[in-house]
Amino acid sequence: MSSAALPASPLGGIALVLCAVACFAVLDTTTKAVTVTVPLLMGLWFRYAFQAVATTAIVLPRQGLKMLRTAHPRFQLLRGVLLLTSSLLAFLSLRTMPVGEFTAIVMITPLVITLLAARTLGERVSPQRWALVVGGFVGTMVIIRPGGEAFDWRLLLPLALVATNAWFQVLTSKLARTDAPLTTHLYTGWIGTLAASIPLPFVWVDLPDWRLWAGLLLMGVMATVGHFLLILGYSRAPAAVLTPYLYGQIGFAMIGGWLVFAHVPDGWSLLGMALVAVCGALGAWMTLRESRPRP
Repeated sequence: MSSAALPASPLGGIALVLCAVACFAVLDTTTKAVTVTVPLLMGLWFRYAFQAVATTAIVLPRQGLKMLRTAHPRFQLLRGVLLLTSSLLAFLSLRTMPVGEFTAIVMITPLVITLLAARTLGERVSPQRWALVVGGFVGTMVIIRPGGEAFDWRLLLPLALVATNAWFQVLTSKLARTDAPLTTHLYTGWIGTLAASIPLPFVWVDLPDWRLWAGLLLMGVMATVGHFLLILGYSRAPAAVLTPYLYGQIGFAMIGGWLVFAHVPDGWSLLGMALVAVCGALGAWMTLRESRPRP
């Protein structure tokens, strides 16, 4: 069934998005655990190779070669590179940061997109939205706490990730006007796989423990399933309705960090995470309110 043929169901879309962000939280938690032993670039290649092969095996038999048609091949290439860069920065960040705090920082991406819309698309941004953007950055600074005793410059890596991810999202919205979502998903997987294959011979190692192979497999499964669920969710409900529920990933990430690493955020981190979630959810609520037709 094509995305256009799926029935509108806000509750179904919300359920799918919550399942998707739970998958992403499992992906991040597993990545942090596995890449302590597995070379980072090897883990990155495995994550994209699984997505590319699984997507091809599912999509092409049903849709045929028409799924390869794209109106903007250069944009597809750039989108794939941006997502690969974001994944690399995420892997590097997770080596340093707890999963919950990392997720909260990454979730300011929708607020950064507000800045990009004002800068690149000439969209008007209301004072209320500017206040939410500032609030999200304040929350991020509370989590990172520059100048504190526990501060490490590597904690700034998630901010670089936010920048690349924001451009990735803006480009995704442009491609959504011309290309099918599964076409974009297919190209993204293969571009990431081919790019990550270049250094693979230099970093490949034989893993001594089957649990490490299972971890790599779980990373691939969670990334692939999560993105598919996200696509299905957005096909059933508007983005403005679903965006607040993306912040549920912070809660799932905190649970994962507690279960696997016995990490509980301190009071300041919890305050910063709450501030990011509230500002982001309010921004999504404002978008939903503005999108409703006025009487």
